[in-house]
Amino acid sequence: MSFIRTFLGDIKAESLGFTYSHEHIICRPPYWVEKGEDDLLLDDYTSSKKDVLDFKHLGGQSMVDATAIDYGRDVQGVAKISQETGIQIVGTAGFNKSFLWEAKLTPALRQVIGEFTTFGQWIEQTSIRKLTDHVISEVEMGLEGTSFKAGQVKFGTGYNRITPLEEKTIRVIARAHHETKAPVHSHTEAGTMALEQIEILKSEGIDLQHVSFGHMDRNPDPFYHEQVARTGAFLSFDGIGKIKYYPESTRINGILHLVNKGYEDQILISGDTARKSYYKHYDHGLGLNYIIGKWIPRFIEEANQRGYDGETLIHKFFVTNPARCFSFKK
Repeated sequence: MSFIRTFLGDIKAESLGFTYSHEHIICRPPYWVEKGEDDLLLDDYTSSKKDVLDFKHLGGQSMVDATAIDYGRDVQGVAKISQETGIQIVGTAGFNKSFLWEAKLTPALRQVIGEFTTFGQWIEQTSIRKLTDHVISEVEMGLEGTSFKAGQVKFGTGYNRITPLEEKTIRVIARAHHETKAPVHSHTEAGTMALEQIEILKSEGIDLQHVSFGHMDRNPDPFYHEQVARTGAFLSFDGIGKIKYYPESTRINGILHLVNKGYEDQILISGDTARKSYYKHYDHGLGLNYIIGKWIPRFIEEANQRGYDGETLIHKFFVTNPARCFSFKK
């Protein structure tokens, strides 16, 4: 049996439709709140909803909200946007990267996970078994004590390093996957450490076909991408529109390199739109309609010019591949 778990219930994989595979819809990361980084706070319900509606009006059907507990998710708010827009949203249990764990826990989170001072203290002082049980409960019971269940489990590591606590959370997520069959997502900082993460996952007996690695386009190294793809894992090119890192030509070249090597069934595309300045209705940014409205036509044209079937590839990246990647297989 195969299904995808959304905020509003379980659906058949074929019902997911056109999907952005890594987004942030409403989030108030405690770390960035403490630092006063307003651009990194998506804290206005109406603005977020308007951008989601822009996506819908161009044919979008689903999104994966990759906001974990340490990134300040708003479970009720995102669920309400899903209800009011009809966009199917997949929620996320698990963790992000370790520097975020310096932030103090809010009173609401202390009620959920216990009387710890910081995320780091919680992760350090809690056993792998108890952390695993927490993640499992968010998949099977609901996120942060709500009735809205997570549809994937996530871990993350920092730039060119994996700390002991990050390794601990990788093992937590691996064990939660074994018990729930929830798909696994990895945050790789600037696209680094995927191969090292893979070694830890292998030591936990994980089938890499159930794992997606985020931010692969931040490290646009074709040989490295092939090494990840050979494991059967999904590669997420989720920085579309972020020209401050690389031009779109670099991303498209990386994607088509993988296609040329036969890995087109393992590619996911999204924007990781996690700043006010990226959103149209917060701060006049490109918005959630950019990929579907402007990037896809460009990709199709460029792929066709190189002898590929651009429309078929887009269907795989946004429909077929997400339906496989985000499925629970029990």
